[in-house]
Amino acid sequence: MSLKIRLARGGAKKRPFYSIVVADSRSPRDGRFIEKLGTYNPMLERGHVDRVTLKEERIKHWLGVGAQPSDRVARFLGDAGMIEKRTFGETPKKSAPKAKAQARAKDAEEAAGAASGSA
Repeated sequence: MSLKIRLARGGAKKRPFYSIVVADSRSPRDGRFIEKLGTYNPMLERGHVDRVTLKEERIKHWLGVGAQPSDRVARFLGDAGMIEKRTFGETPKKSAPKAKAQARAKDAEEAAGAASGSA
């Protein structure tokens, strides 16, 4: 059984509220979980003390047992200093504009430069 520390959504429509839970990776997002480890309220501003609450002792226990945090939860744990912050690589080259789009952008930039230079 592989364990995940992840978010389970609650709250009303357009008013999200998340519980940080440890669950079997095969169980549904909002379904069965083993233990509730904290909360996340994205409706509060970033500096608010109640935006993210964590039960640090229990999270350390589950990490020691082998539970893997999701990307978002890993960011919360990194901000709290419980684990090392994950580094995300640069944007892949595959998503960069192709040759034709780059040529069009260059032409538009030159045209804008010429128009502002003559005016």
